[in-house]
Amino acid sequence: MERKNGEMSFRRAAVIGGLAVALSGPAVSSLSARAEPLVTVEGQAFDVSADTVEVDVEQGTAELRGNVTARLGDLDVRCQSVVVRYDRSPRVSWARGVGGVTAHVKGIEATAATIELDAKSRTVTLSGTVRLTRGRGWITAERATVELATNKISLQEVKGSIPVEPQTR
Repeated sequence: MERKNGEMSFRRAAVIGGLAVALSGPAVSSLSARAEPLVTVEGQAFDVSADTVEVDVEQGTAELRGNVTARLGDLDVRCQSVVVRYDRSPRVSWARGVGGVTAHVKGIEATAATIELDAKSRTVTLSGTVRLTRGRGWITAERATVELATNKISLQEVKGSIPVEPQTR
């Protein structure tokens, strides 16, 4: 298998994609290309990469393991493992990541023990010693919830340091 930095090569992905089309749909008489996201969350592409993926079609779940990266709009997440539940392929309804979670959104870096995505409410919840940093400022919390539609963040059990610049005269 050809890999570069833990991601499948374009050639390998094209072969797999071609096989999937050949096995799942009617024969196409002319060559055409159509780029659709493999997985979506409420119509938005959910881009992922991992060392391994196991899909349980009957249960409607997938587990990504090892060097997992996921991107949904402005949100980038890295962790060791993600379990995804989908209600109909390829629409994700819920996802949970664990193991050294690091997330970036709009200039804010967050670390936590776990991260959960609820696609219906379009919220992301970080829990377990959450730390948010932006510039020199930081906040720790036991739990943080991000509303993806508004980028509003709610925190519980909070403490932190917000730098204040002295006034210049």
